[in-house]
Amino acid sequence: MSILITPETKILVQGITGAFGAKHAQLSLDYGTRVVAGVTPGKGGQFFEHKGAKVPIFDTVSEAAKKTGATVSVIFVPPPFAGDAILECVDAGLDLAVAITEGIPIKDMIRVKRAMSGSSTRLVGPNCPGIVTPGTGKDSNGGCRIGIAPGYIHKKGHVGVVSRSGTLTYEAVFQLTTKGIGQSTSVGIGGDPVNGTSHLDVIKLFNADPDTHAIILIGEIGGNAEVEAARWIKANCKKPVAGFIAGATAPAGRRMGHAGAIVGGAEDTAAAKIAVFQECGIEVAATPSDMADALLRAAKAKGVTLS
Repeated sequence: MSILITPETKILVQGITGAFGAKHAQLSLDYGTRVVAGVTPGKGGQFFEHKGAKVPIFDTVSEAAKKTGATVSVIFVPPPFAGDAILECVDAGLDLAVAITEGIPIKDMIRVKRAMSGSSTRLVGPNCPGIVTPGTGKDSNGGCRIGIAPGYIHKKGHVGVVSRSGTLTYEAVFQLTTKGIGQSTSVGIGGDPVNGTSHLDVIKLFNADPDTHAIILIGEIGGNAEVEAARWIKANCKKPVAGFIAGATAPAGRRMGHAGAIVGGAEDTAAAKIAVFQECGIEVAATPSDMADALLRAAKAKGVTLS
């Protein structure tokens, strides 16, 4: 099993004719992802072709979903238009919208969040690397890759990875794969202050997934999302969990990389979040290079074998 997506999930790509969207649509097709439609207003009726694949392009998400059965969209639309692109997914009744776009104005995301209230569409992102459910083929091909994460570093298995940071997601996945430990799904939720799916949302999905046996939770300074997730893990999750918090040396009041990575109070610091992780029974990695080993320590403490 996996969470959010499976190798059978049908994907549409908003912005498939742009350079960035086209490149990652190609990589997803190479990975075995079922990319069934592209959406670029004004280019309906054209096709996106790659190595024998011929993906139809539509003017709207609604038309693309109706004609192809796509239930998930990945969004590579420029920042000024990305908020409306997300809402187009909501209007079309898609199950999931994954917004890769960085730099969406906060006021736009506040508008999007309000409009999505009560909607059946889940948003992952924005400013995120996306989601990968590995397959069983060579280099884990045959799975589902949505976004910009390198598919070849993944291996099918039983560890769930959730992170605000794209590069730290890749690092954790690569460490696990190097040790022969596969992943059920890796989810990059993005580093913006106003986003869709939270750490806690993903942790709950991993906890309910019988095929996810252990979890890596990667956070950073700013906000209280990691603390919220840690408290829930302590009360509800019996699976081994390892964690890492980035930004230990960040000065207060200065944005560090992600728009949401800014220390606004005592509880926003890396030290405060690490203390909560330890209090909640989460095995903390001291450095990024220790994430897989920290999970192995957590698994050993709970008598769980990872492979």
